[in-house]
Amino acid sequence: MAESLKDKTAKGLMWGALNSGTTQLLNLDFVIFLGRLLSPVYFALVGVLSIFSLIAGNLQSSGFSTAVVNMKAPQHRDYNAVFWFNVLMSACLYGVLFFCAPLIALFFHQPELTVLSRVVFLSFFISSFGISMNAYMTKNMMQREMAIVSIAALIISGITAISMALAGMTYWSIAAQQVVNSLVLVLGRLFFIKWRPTFDFDFTPIRQTFSFSMKILVTMVITTVSNNMLTVIFGNMLGMRTTGNFFQASKWNTMAHSLISNTVMQVAQPVLVEIRNEQEREIRIFRKMLRFTAFFAFPALLGLSLVSREFIVTTIGEGWLDAVPILQILCIGGAFMPFYTLYQNLVISHGRSDINMWLNILQIAIQLGIIIALSHMGVLHMVAAYTVFNIVWLGVWQMAAHRLTGLRFMQVFADLTPFFFAAAFVMIATHYATSWMTIAPLLLLARVVVAGILYLVVMKLAHAQILDECLHYVTHKHHQA
Repeated sequence: MAESLKDKTAKGLMWGALNSGTTQLLNLDFVIFLGRLLSPVYFALVGVLSIFSLIAGNLQSSGFSTAVVNMKAPQHRDYNAVFWFNVLMSACLYGVLFFCAPLIALFFHQPELTVLSRVVFLSFFISSFGISMNAYMTKNMMQREMAIVSIAALIISGITAISMALAGMTYWSIAAQQVVNSLVLVLGRLFFIKWRPTFDFDFTPIRQTFSFSMKILVTMVITTVSNNMLTVIFGNMLGMRTTGNFFQASKWNTMAHSLISNTVMQVAQPVLVEIRNEQEREIRIFRKMLRFTAFFAFPALLGLSLVSREFIVTTIGEGWLDAVPILQILCIGGAFMPFYTLYQNLVISHGRSDINMWLNILQIAIQLGIIIALSHMGVLHMVAAYTVFNIVWLGVWQMAAHRLTGLRFMQVFADLTPFFFAAAFVMIATHYATSWMTIAPLLLLARVVVAGILYLVVMKLAHAQILDECLHYVTHKHHQA
Protein backbone atom coordinates (compact mmCIF):
# COMPACT_ATOMS: atom_id res chain seq x y z
CA MET A 1 0.00 0.00 0.00
CA ALA A 2 2.81 2.41 0.92
CA GLU A 3 4.65 1.75 -2.34
CA SER A 4 1.44 2.12 -4.35
CA LEU A 5 0.64 5.42 -2.67
CA LYS A 6 4.19 6.63 -3.26
CA ASP A 7 3.96 5.84 -6.94
CA LYS A 8 0.55 7.48 -7.29
CA THR A 9 1.77 10.57 -5.47
CA ALA A 10 4.92 10.86 -7.57
CA LYS A 11 3.00 10.36 -10.80
CA GLY A 12 0.37 12.85 -9.71
CA LEU A 13 3.00 15.44 -8.83
CA MET A 14 4.73 14.93 -12.17
CA TRP A 15 1.56 15.39 -14.20
CA GLY A 16 0.41 18.17 -11.90
CA ALA A 17 3.70 19.97 -12.45
CA LEU A 18 3.45 19.44 -16.21
CA ASN A 19 -0.11 20.72 -16.21
CA SER A 20 0.67 23.77 -14.10
CA GLY A 21 3.92 24.51 -15.91
CA THR A 22 2.46 24.26 -19.39
CA THR A 23 -0.65 26.16 -18.37
CA GLN A 24 1.34 29.00 -16.89
CA LEU A 25 3.68 29.09 -19.90
CA LEU A 26 0.73 29.36 -22.26
CA ASN A 27 -0.91 31.92 -19.98
CA LEU A 28 2.31 33.85 -20.12
CA ASP A 29 2.26 33.91 -23.91
CA PHE A 30 -1.37 34.96 -24.17
CA VAL A 31 -1.08 37.64 -21.48
CA ILE A 32 1.95 39.05 -23.29
CA PHE A 33 0.06 39.26 -26.57
CA LEU A 34 -3.03 40.77 -25.00
CA GLY A 35 -0.98 43.11 -22.79
CA ARG A 36 0.64 44.59 -25.89
CA LEU A 37 -2.67 44.90 -27.72
CA LEU A 38 -4.85 46.26 -24.91
CA SER A 39 -4.50 49.07 -22.34
CA PRO A 40 -4.69 48.69 -18.53
CA VAL A 41 -8.21 50.12 -18.61
CA TYR A 42 -9.58 47.20 -20.65
CA PHE A 43 -7.99 44.65 -18.31
CA ALA A 44 -9.45 46.47 -15.34
CA LEU A 45 -12.98 46.38 -16.77
CA VAL A 46 -12.94 42.59 -16.84
CA GLY A 47 -10.76 42.33 -13.73
CA VAL A 48 -13.25 44.07 -11.43
CA LEU A 49 -15.87 41.51 -12.46
CA SER A 50 -13.69 38.60 -11.38
CA ILE A 51 -14.82 38.71 -7.76
CA PHE A 52 -18.48 38.32 -8.76
CA SER A 53 -17.76 35.39 -11.10
CA LEU A 54 -15.55 33.68 -8.56
CA ILE A 55 -17.98 34.08 -5.67
CA ALA A 56 -20.78 32.77 -7.87
CA GLY A 57 -18.53 29.84 -8.78
CA ASN A 58 -18.00 29.18 -5.08
CA LEU A 59 -21.74 29.27 -4.40
CA GLN A 60 -22.61 26.96 -7.27
CA SER A 61 -20.19 24.34 -5.97
CA SER A 62 -20.99 25.04 -2.33
CA GLY A 63 -18.12 22.82 -1.18
CA PHE A 64 -19.91 19.62 -2.17
CA SER A 65 -17.32 18.68 -4.79
CA THR A 66 -14.65 18.93 -2.09
CA ALA A 67 -16.78 16.73 0.15
CA VAL A 68 -16.97 14.10 -2.60
CA VAL A 69 -13.17 14.10 -3.02
CA ASN A 70 -12.87 13.74 0.75
CA MET A 71 -14.98 10.54 0.71
CA LYS A 72 -13.22 7.19 0.83
CA ALA A 73 -15.25 5.69 -2.03
CA PRO A 74 -17.82 8.05 -3.61
CA GLN A 75 -20.58 6.46 -5.71
CA HIS A 76 -22.59 7.55 -8.77
CA ARG A 77 -25.32 9.09 -6.66
CA ASP A 78 -22.74 11.30 -4.93
CA TYR A 79 -21.34 12.68 -8.18
CA ASN A 80 -24.82 12.98 -9.68
CA ALA A 81 -26.20 14.91 -6.73
CA VAL A 82 -23.30 17.35 -6.88
CA PHE A 83 -23.75 17.76 -10.66
CA TRP A 84 -27.40 18.73 -10.53
CA PHE A 85 -27.00 20.89 -7.45
CA ASN A 86 -24.21 22.83 -9.19
CA VAL A 87 -26.20 23.33 -12.39
CA LEU A 88 -29.40 24.42 -10.66
CA MET A 89 -27.57 26.71 -8.26
CA SER A 90 -25.57 28.36 -11.05
CA ALA A 91 -28.71 28.99 -13.10
CA CYS A 92 -30.25 30.84 -10.16
CA LEU A 93 -27.07 32.79 -9.49
CA TYR A 94 -26.72 33.83 -13.11
CA GLY A 95 -30.27 35.12 -13.06
CA VAL A 96 -29.56 37.22 -9.97
CA LEU A 97 -26.32 38.65 -11.39
CA PHE A 98 -27.98 39.31 -14.76
CA PHE A 99 -30.46 41.67 -13.13
CA CYS A 100 -27.80 43.15 -10.80
CA ALA A 101 -25.54 44.10 -13.72
CA PRO A 102 -26.66 47.78 -13.78
CA LEU A 103 -25.84 48.11 -10.08
CA ILE A 104 -22.36 46.68 -10.66
CA ALA A 105 -21.81 49.21 -13.44
CA LEU A 106 -22.96 52.02 -11.16
CA PHE A 107 -20.61 50.95 -8.32
CA PHE A 108 -17.55 51.11 -10.58
CA HIS A 109 -18.78 54.16 -12.52
CA GLN A 110 -18.49 52.27 -15.83
CA PRO A 111 -21.78 52.01 -17.83
CA GLU A 112 -20.34 49.48 -20.28
CA LEU A 113 -20.07 46.94 -17.45
CA THR A 114 -23.81 46.25 -17.67
CA VAL A 115 -23.64 44.29 -20.91
CA LEU A 116 -20.06 43.11 -20.38
CA SER A 117 -20.81 41.54 -17.00
CA ARG A 118 -23.75 39.57 -18.40
CA VAL A 119 -21.42 37.98 -20.96
CA VAL A 120 -18.55 37.37 -18.52
CA PHE A 121 -20.88 35.73 -15.99
CA LEU A 122 -21.79 33.08 -18.57
CA SER A 123 -18.40 31.50 -17.85
CA PHE A 124 -19.31 30.36 -14.34
CA PHE A 125 -22.70 29.04 -15.51
CA ILE A 126 -21.03 26.95 -18.20
CA SER A 127 -18.35 25.73 -15.79
CA SER A 128 -21.02 24.37 -13.42
CA PHE A 129 -21.55 21.44 -15.80
CA GLY A 130 -17.95 20.34 -15.27
CA ILE A 131 -17.47 20.69 -11.50
CA SER A 132 -18.64 17.19 -10.62
CA MET A 133 -16.57 15.78 -13.49
CA ASN A 134 -13.50 17.57 -12.16
CA ALA A 135 -14.14 16.07 -8.71
CA TYR A 136 -14.30 12.63 -10.33
CA MET A 137 -10.96 13.20 -12.08
CA THR A 138 -9.34 14.56 -8.92
CA LYS A 139 -10.55 11.68 -6.77
CA ASN A 140 -9.25 9.15 -9.29
CA MET A 141 -5.98 11.08 -9.67
CA MET A 142 -6.44 11.52 -13.44
CA GLN A 143 -3.76 14.20 -13.58
CA ARG A 144 -2.69 13.27 -17.11
CA GLU A 145 -6.19 13.77 -18.49
CA MET A 146 -6.69 16.93 -16.43
CA ALA A 147 -3.48 18.32 -17.91
CA ILE A 148 -4.60 17.62 -21.49
CA VAL A 149 -8.00 19.22 -20.94
CA SER A 150 -6.70 22.37 -19.25
CA ILE A 151 -3.99 22.91 -21.86
CA ALA A 152 -6.44 22.46 -24.74
CA ALA A 153 -8.88 24.89 -23.12
CA LEU A 154 -6.19 27.49 -22.62
CA ILE A 155 -4.91 27.24 -26.20
CA ILE A 156 -8.34 27.49 -27.81
CA SER A 157 -9.54 30.32 -25.57
CA GLY A 158 -6.24 32.19 -25.92
CA ILE A 159 -6.31 32.05 -29.71
CA THR A 160 -9.91 33.27 -29.62
CA ALA A 161 -8.98 36.24 -27.43
CA ILE A 162 -5.98 37.27 -29.52
CA SER A 163 -7.99 37.02 -32.76
CA MET A 164 -10.71 39.25 -31.32
CA ALA A 165 -8.18 41.75 -29.92
CA LEU A 166 -6.49 42.03 -33.32
CA ALA A 167 -9.93 42.70 -34.80
CA GLY A 168 -10.30 45.66 -32.41
CA MET A 169 -12.81 44.08 -30.04
CA THR A 170 -10.90 45.37 -26.93
CA TYR A 171 -12.34 44.11 -23.61
CA TRP A 172 -14.70 41.74 -25.42
CA SER A 173 -11.68 39.62 -26.31
CA ILE A 174 -10.87 39.07 -22.62
CA ALA A 175 -14.50 38.26 -21.85
CA ALA A 176 -14.68 35.75 -24.71
CA GLN A 177 -11.50 34.08 -23.46
CA GLN A 178 -13.16 33.26 -20.14
CA VAL A 179 -16.36 31.91 -21.72
CA VAL A 180 -14.58 29.76 -24.29
CA ASN A 181 -12.17 28.41 -21.67
CA SER A 182 -15.08 27.24 -19.49
CA LEU A 183 -16.81 25.58 -22.45
CA VAL A 184 -13.74 23.64 -23.58
CA LEU A 185 -13.01 22.48 -20.01
CA VAL A 186 -16.49 20.99 -19.71
CA LEU A 187 -16.34 19.26 -23.09
CA GLY A 188 -12.84 17.94 -22.41
CA ARG A 189 -13.78 16.42 -19.06
CA LEU A 190 -16.85 14.84 -20.63
CA PHE A 191 -14.62 13.24 -23.25
CA PHE A 192 -12.17 11.64 -20.82
CA ILE A 193 -14.35 10.21 -18.06
CA LYS A 194 -16.77 7.30 -18.15
CA TRP A 195 -19.14 8.73 -15.57
CA ARG A 196 -22.27 10.47 -16.86
CA PRO A 197 -24.98 12.36 -14.98
CA THR A 198 -28.47 10.86 -14.92
CA PHE A 199 -31.89 12.40 -14.32
CA ASP A 200 -32.53 10.69 -10.99
CA PHE A 201 -32.58 13.67 -8.66
CA ASP A 202 -31.46 12.23 -5.34
CA PHE A 203 -30.03 15.00 -3.18
CA THR A 204 -29.49 12.78 -0.15
CA PRO A 205 -25.65 13.06 -0.46
CA ILE A 206 -26.05 16.85 -0.42
CA ARG A 207 -27.98 16.69 2.86
CA GLN A 208 -25.51 14.21 4.35
CA THR A 209 -22.48 16.41 3.67
CA PHE A 210 -24.25 19.73 4.22
CA SER A 211 -22.48 20.72 7.43
CA PHE A 212 -19.01 19.94 6.10
CA SER A 213 -19.71 21.48 2.69
CA MET A 214 -21.21 24.71 4.01
CA LYS A 215 -18.05 25.37 5.95
CA ILE A 216 -16.05 24.75 2.77
CA LEU A 217 -18.39 27.13 0.94
CA VAL A 218 -17.92 29.93 3.45
CA THR A 219 -14.18 29.38 3.29
CA MET A 220 -14.10 29.52 -0.50
CA VAL A 221 -16.13 32.73 -0.56
CA ILE A 222 -13.92 34.31 2.09
CA THR A 223 -10.77 33.27 0.23
CA THR A 224 -12.14 34.67 -3.02
CA VAL A 225 -12.99 37.97 -1.38
CA SER A 226 -9.55 38.08 0.23
CA ASN A 227 -7.76 37.43 -3.07
CA ASN A 228 -9.80 40.01 -4.99
CA MET A 229 -10.49 42.59 -2.30
CA LEU A 230 -7.83 45.03 -3.43
CA THR A 231 -9.03 44.95 -7.04
CA VAL A 232 -12.55 45.91 -5.96
CA ILE A 233 -11.35 48.64 -3.59
CA PHE A 234 -9.00 50.10 -6.18
CA GLY A 235 -11.68 49.90 -8.86
CA ASN A 236 -14.05 51.97 -6.75
CA MET A 237 -11.54 54.42 -5.23
CA LEU A 238 -8.60 54.85 -7.59
CA GLY A 239 -9.86 54.52 -11.13
CA MET A 240 -9.47 51.95 -13.88
CA ARG A 241 -5.84 52.69 -14.85
CA THR A 242 -4.46 52.08 -11.35
CA THR A 243 -6.75 49.09 -11.03
CA GLY A 244 -5.52 47.78 -14.36
CA ASN A 245 -1.88 48.02 -13.25
CA PHE A 246 -2.65 46.23 -10.00
CA PHE A 247 -4.71 43.60 -11.81
CA GLN A 248 -1.85 42.93 -14.21
CA ALA A 249 0.71 42.66 -11.39
CA SER A 250 -1.61 40.43 -9.39
CA LYS A 251 -2.19 38.24 -12.43
CA TRP A 252 1.55 37.65 -12.94
CA ASN A 253 2.04 36.93 -9.25
CA THR A 254 -0.93 34.54 -9.18
CA MET A 255 0.29 32.75 -12.29
CA ALA A 256 3.68 32.20 -10.67
CA HIS A 257 2.57 30.87 -7.30
CA SER A 258 -0.32 28.92 -8.84
CA LEU A 259 2.23 26.94 -10.80
CA ILE A 260 3.34 25.40 -7.52
CA SER A 261 -0.01 25.51 -5.70
CA ASN A 262 -1.89 23.67 -8.42
CA THR A 263 0.83 21.04 -8.67
CA VAL A 264 0.54 20.03 -5.03
CA MET A 265 -3.21 20.65 -4.73
CA GLN A 266 -4.07 17.95 -7.26
CA VAL A 267 -2.55 15.24 -5.09
CA ALA A 268 -2.41 16.69 -1.56
CA GLN A 269 -6.00 16.11 -0.44
CA PRO A 270 -6.55 12.58 -1.84
CA VAL A 271 -3.17 11.46 -0.44
CA LEU A 272 -3.69 13.09 2.96
CA VAL A 273 -7.20 11.62 3.23
CA GLU A 274 -5.76 8.15 2.71
CA ILE A 275 -3.19 8.48 5.50
CA ARG A 276 -5.01 10.72 7.99
CA ASN A 277 -5.20 7.96 10.60
CA GLU A 278 -1.44 7.29 10.51
CA GLN A 279 0.01 10.24 12.40
CA GLU A 280 3.73 9.55 11.99
CA ARG A 281 3.38 8.77 8.29
CA GLU A 282 1.11 11.77 7.77
CA ILE A 283 3.66 14.16 9.29
CA ARG A 284 6.48 12.62 7.24
CA ILE A 285 4.61 12.93 3.94
CA PHE A 286 3.29 16.42 4.74
CA ARG A 287 6.81 17.63 5.56
CA LYS A 288 8.01 16.19 2.28
CA MET A 289 5.28 18.16 0.50
CA LEU A 290 6.42 21.28 2.36
CA ARG A 291 10.01 20.78 1.18
CA PHE A 292 8.90 20.08 -2.38
CA THR A 293 6.84 23.27 -2.36
CA ALA A 294 9.61 25.38 -0.81
CA PHE A 295 12.16 24.03 -3.28
CA PHE A 296 10.19 25.53 -6.17
CA ALA A 297 8.16 28.37 -4.62
CA PHE A 298 10.94 30.46 -3.08
CA PRO A 299 13.25 30.68 -6.12
CA ALA A 300 10.32 31.12 -8.54
CA LEU A 301 8.61 33.98 -6.72
CA LEU A 302 11.68 35.72 -5.33
CA GLY A 303 13.16 35.38 -8.81
CA LEU A 304 10.13 37.04 -10.38
CA SER A 305 10.45 39.88 -7.87
CA LEU A 306 14.09 40.27 -8.91
CA VAL A 307 13.34 40.51 -12.65
CA SER A 308 9.99 42.37 -12.39
CA ARG A 309 11.07 45.53 -14.23
CA GLU A 310 12.86 43.95 -17.14
CA PHE A 311 10.18 41.24 -17.32
CA ILE A 312 7.34 43.78 -17.65
CA VAL A 313 9.26 45.94 -20.14
CA THR A 314 10.25 42.95 -22.29
CA THR A 315 6.88 41.24 -22.31
CA ILE A 316 4.03 43.75 -22.26
CA GLY A 317 5.91 47.01 -22.73
CA GLU A 318 6.83 50.22 -20.90
CA GLY A 319 3.17 51.27 -20.75
CA TRP A 320 2.86 48.93 -17.77
CA LEU A 321 5.82 50.25 -15.74
CA ASP A 322 3.54 51.39 -12.92
CA ALA A 323 2.77 47.72 -12.30
CA VAL A 324 6.44 46.91 -11.52
CA PRO A 325 6.69 47.98 -7.83
CA ILE A 326 3.31 46.37 -7.14
CA LEU A 327 4.51 43.11 -8.67
CA GLN A 328 7.76 43.20 -6.70
CA ILE A 329 5.87 43.43 -3.41
CA LEU A 330 3.22 40.86 -4.32
CA CYS A 331 5.85 38.29 -5.30
CA ILE A 332 7.34 38.35 -1.79
CA GLY A 333 4.00 37.27 -0.39
CA GLY A 334 3.38 35.00 -3.37
CA ALA A 335 6.36 32.88 -2.35
CA PHE A 336 4.39 31.80 0.74
CA MET A 337 0.95 31.35 -0.84
CA PRO A 338 1.42 27.68 -1.92
CA PHE A 339 1.86 26.74 1.74
CA TYR A 340 -1.70 27.92 2.40
CA THR A 341 -2.85 25.27 -0.07
CA LEU A 342 -1.00 22.54 1.82
CA TYR A 343 -2.23 23.58 5.25
CA GLN A 344 -5.82 23.93 4.05
CA ASN A 345 -5.75 20.48 2.46
CA LEU A 346 -4.31 19.02 5.66
CA VAL A 347 -7.07 20.53 7.78
CA ILE A 348 -9.81 19.49 5.34
CA SER A 349 -8.46 15.94 5.09
CA HIS A 350 -9.20 15.62 8.82
CA GLY A 351 -12.77 16.67 8.22
CA ARG A 352 -12.20 19.97 10.05
CA SER A 353 -13.80 22.32 7.58
CA ASP A 354 -14.84 24.42 10.60
CA ILE A 355 -11.21 25.29 11.37
CA ASN A 356 -10.64 26.06 7.71
CA MET A 357 -13.66 28.35 7.68
CA TRP A 358 -12.95 30.31 10.87
CA LEU A 359 -9.29 30.88 10.10
CA ASN A 360 -10.23 32.34 6.73
CA ILE A 361 -12.99 34.51 8.23
CA LEU A 362 -10.56 35.95 10.78
CA GLN A 363 -7.97 36.48 8.07
CA ILE A 364 -10.20 38.54 5.81
CA ALA A 365 -11.61 40.54 8.73
CA ILE A 366 -8.12 41.60 9.77
CA GLN A 367 -7.08 42.21 6.15
CA LEU A 368 -10.04 44.49 5.61
CA GLY A 369 -9.26 46.42 8.78
CA ILE A 370 -5.64 46.93 7.71
CA ILE A 371 -6.61 48.07 4.21
CA ILE A 372 -9.21 50.54 5.48
CA ALA A 373 -6.71 51.93 7.99
CA LEU A 374 -4.13 52.47 5.24
CA SER A 375 -6.47 53.53 2.42
CA HIS A 376 -5.18 57.11 2.58
CA MET A 377 -1.53 56.06 2.14
CA GLY A 378 -1.68 54.87 -1.45
CA VAL A 379 -1.43 51.67 -3.44
CA LEU A 380 2.05 50.50 -2.45
CA HIS A 381 1.49 50.84 1.29
CA MET A 382 -1.79 48.94 1.07
CA VAL A 383 -0.23 46.16 -1.00
CA ALA A 384 2.80 45.93 1.33
CA ALA A 385 0.67 45.67 4.47
CA TYR A 386 -1.57 43.08 2.79
CA THR A 387 1.51 41.03 1.85
CA VAL A 388 3.17 41.14 5.28
CA PHE A 389 0.00 40.11 7.03
CA ASN A 390 -0.53 37.12 4.72
CA ILE A 391 2.96 35.84 5.51
CA VAL A 392 2.49 36.23 9.27
CA TRP A 393 -0.92 34.54 9.18
CA LEU A 394 0.71 31.27 8.10
CA GLY A 395 1.78 30.92 11.74
CA VAL A 396 -1.88 30.60 12.73
CA TRP A 397 -2.34 27.76 10.24
CA GLN A 398 0.70 26.03 11.68
CA MET A 399 -0.88 26.14 15.14
CA ALA A 400 -3.99 24.48 13.73
CA ALA A 401 -1.87 21.81 12.05
CA HIS A 402 -0.06 21.16 15.33
CA ARG A 403 -3.37 20.58 17.13
CA LEU A 404 -4.54 18.10 14.49
CA THR A 405 -1.36 16.18 13.72
CA GLY A 406 1.33 17.08 16.24
CA LEU A 407 3.39 18.83 13.54
CA ARG A 408 5.78 21.17 15.37
CA PHE A 409 6.76 24.67 14.32
CA MET A 410 10.47 23.85 14.50
CA GLN A 411 9.95 20.97 12.07
CA VAL A 412 8.36 23.34 9.57
CA PHE A 413 11.03 25.96 10.24
CA ALA A 414 13.75 23.41 9.56
CA ASP A 415 12.03 22.35 6.33
CA LEU A 416 11.44 25.81 4.88
CA THR A 417 14.20 28.18 5.98
CA PRO A 418 17.10 26.52 4.10
CA PHE A 419 15.26 26.95 0.81
CA PHE A 420 14.21 30.52 1.63
CA PHE A 421 17.68 31.70 2.57
CA ALA A 422 19.25 29.84 -0.35
CA ALA A 423 16.82 31.49 -2.78
CA ALA A 424 17.29 34.93 -1.17
CA PHE A 425 21.09 34.59 -1.35
CA VAL A 426 20.90 33.55 -5.00
CA MET A 427 18.69 36.50 -5.96
CA ILE A 428 20.90 39.04 -4.15
CA ALA A 429 24.03 37.59 -5.74
CA THR A 430 22.37 37.57 -9.16
CA HIS A 431 21.27 41.19 -8.77
CA TYR A 432 24.77 42.46 -8.11
CA ALA A 433 26.38 40.18 -10.68
CA THR A 434 24.15 41.51 -13.46
CA SER A 435 23.50 45.10 -12.33
CA TRP A 436 25.87 46.49 -14.98
CA MET A 437 23.56 45.39 -17.80
CA THR A 438 21.06 47.94 -19.17
CA ILE A 439 19.24 46.28 -22.06
CA ALA A 440 16.03 44.84 -20.60
CA PRO A 441 15.70 41.62 -22.66
CA LEU A 442 19.37 40.71 -22.16
CA LEU A 443 19.20 41.54 -18.45
CA LEU A 444 16.10 39.37 -18.08
CA LEU A 445 17.74 36.43 -19.82
CA ALA A 446 21.00 36.83 -17.90
CA ARG A 447 19.29 36.98 -14.51
CA VAL A 448 17.09 33.95 -15.21
CA VAL A 449 20.06 31.87 -16.38
CA VAL A 450 22.45 33.01 -13.64
CA ALA A 451 19.88 32.61 -10.86
CA GLY A 452 18.75 29.20 -12.13
CA ILE A 453 22.27 27.78 -12.38
CA LEU A 454 23.37 29.30 -9.09
CA TYR A 455 20.33 27.94 -7.25
CA LEU A 456 20.89 24.42 -8.56
CA VAL A 457 24.58 24.63 -7.58
CA VAL A 458 23.67 25.78 -4.07
CA MET A 459 21.10 22.99 -3.73
CA LYS A 460 23.61 20.42 -4.95
CA LEU A 461 26.32 21.64 -2.59
CA ALA A 462 23.81 21.56 0.26
CA HIS A 463 22.90 17.96 -0.66
CA ALA A 464 19.21 18.84 -0.93
CA GLN A 465 17.39 15.51 -0.90
CA ILE A 466 14.36 16.87 -2.74
CA LEU A 467 16.57 17.81 -5.71
CA ASP A 468 18.02 14.32 -5.92
CA GLU A 469 14.58 12.74 -5.68
CA CYS A 470 13.18 14.95 -8.45
CA LEU A 471 16.12 14.14 -10.72
CA HIS A 472 15.90 10.43 -9.93
CA TYR A 473 12.19 10.31 -10.69
CA VAL A 474 12.56 12.19 -13.96
CA THR A 475 15.33 9.84 -15.07
CA HIS A 476 13.32 6.79 -13.93
CA LYS A 477 15.85 5.71 -11.33
CA HIS A 478 14.83 3.88 -8.21
CA HIS A 479 14.67 5.94 -5.03
CA GLN A 480 13.13 5.68 -1.63
CA ALA A 481 10.30 7.84 -0.44
